[in-house]
Amino acid sequence: MTVSSPTTHRAVVFPRFGDADVLEIIQVEAPTAGPDQVRVRIEAAGVQPFDARYRAGLFEPYVPAQLPQTLGNEFAGVVDQVGPGVTGVAVGDEAIGFVWQAAYADLVVVGAHEIVPKPAGMPWTEAGVLSASGQTAHTALQELGVERGETLLIHAAAGGVGHFAVQLARELGARVIGTASERNHDYLRGLGAEPVTYGDGLVERVRAIAPEGIAAALDAHGGDEAIEASVALVEDRKRIGTLSGYAAAQRFGIQLIGTQRSADRLNELVDLYRQGKLVVTVQRAFPLEAVADAHREVETGHVRGKVVLTTQG
Repeated sequence: MTVSSPTTHRAVVFPRFGDADVLEIIQVEAPTAGPDQVRVRIEAAGVQPFDARYRAGLFEPYVPAQLPQTLGNEFAGVVDQVGPGVTGVAVGDEAIGFVWQAAYADLVVVGAHEIVPKPAGMPWTEAGVLSASGQTAHTALQELGVERGETLLIHAAAGGVGHFAVQLARELGARVIGTASERNHDYLRGLGAEPVTYGDGLVERVRAIAPEGIAAALDAHGGDEAIEASVALVEDRKRIGTLSGYAAAQRFGIQLIGTQRSADRLNELVDLYRQGKLVVTVQRAFPLEAVADAHREVETGHVRGKVVLTTQG
């Protein structure tokens, strides 16, 4: 069933590695939902630090790009086409979903198991940034085995993955210490974390407020400083995780954490949002046409929460 059948739609690509100026918006053939798939008209799509680093070629050869490469791992929108065999989803349903590098676009086709219902009243901008970063944070806490009563150190705690990880860890009953710039300290306190300033002397500052020690650490930034501090503070290196420090993970024997995405995991996050237990912070929204500016914003390294692209208007 289809509401409308556009023949083409907009998609963002980078035809070569480089700075944000290499990003282009092109017209491509509109996708069609196949068996067990749905097509979603995207309203909002999250912009992740991963996207900017991928565009810059920093993940070659770990995550090879197929140039010209599309981008975007999380989205929210309205189902406008349902493929054969799909049940429980109808045209017009508002959904939150995940996909591999295809969400910076007007339309996306995904498996029906890769979307969940969007809560009524949830702003599109918030819905569009929940799936990838939220599931990454959820996965990381599981992989690190964070438990009630333990102390967790989160680097870049005010960022996209970080602000979700703080809240999820607090929901588990853990104590959270989060690194951030001074301007984000009150924000982190509001989420339930104890902030510390990153930079020289970080290890000593953490030890001063947690003399009993740190059980686990999550590097949501990817910098050597964060990983080296974690190694100094956490006894069991298997309880140190990094999201993008590929070389450091091998060098120090720590976990390289990827996202284990599923509708069940995403539904857990949505349920927490419905209960008022999960705040989604959006620093700024950009229209799709300003995708290069959105990447530049992310690359400042000072984003509180998330940056999002919007497609409508």
